[in-house]
Amino acid sequence: QVQLVESGGGLVQAGGSLRLSCAASGSILRFNHMGWYRQTPGNQRELVAAIASGGSTNYADSVKGRFTISRDNAKNTVYLQMNSLRLEDTAVYYCAAHLSITPTSWGQGTQVTVSS
Repeated sequence: QVQLVESGGGLVQAGGSLRLSCAASGSILRFNHMGWYRQTPGNQRELVAAIASGGSTNYADSVKGRFTISRDNAKNTVYLQMNSLRLEDTAVYYCAAHLSITPTSWGQGTQVTVSS
């Protein structure tokens, strides 16, 4: 079981940027893909972005063109660069490792708060 630790969350004004990091305790290459999810109170966790072991990516429509997911296999780290942040991006962001469509491991989450 890999341990995932997110960092980089915080308070930012609308229009600003943040970069989230997800550090894994072991190699991320063994996972089919890595994903970033977010959750707000009372709502289900939703997929924001995912990156496959081969590097292909996909994004939720709400973040396309603003967020970029990337990975550094040598550092066992996945990143989420978030630009042009909006109030509705406020959420707890979670990193997940996937062996299949269902996440195998989750991080503890990092809070992102966008203010007006």
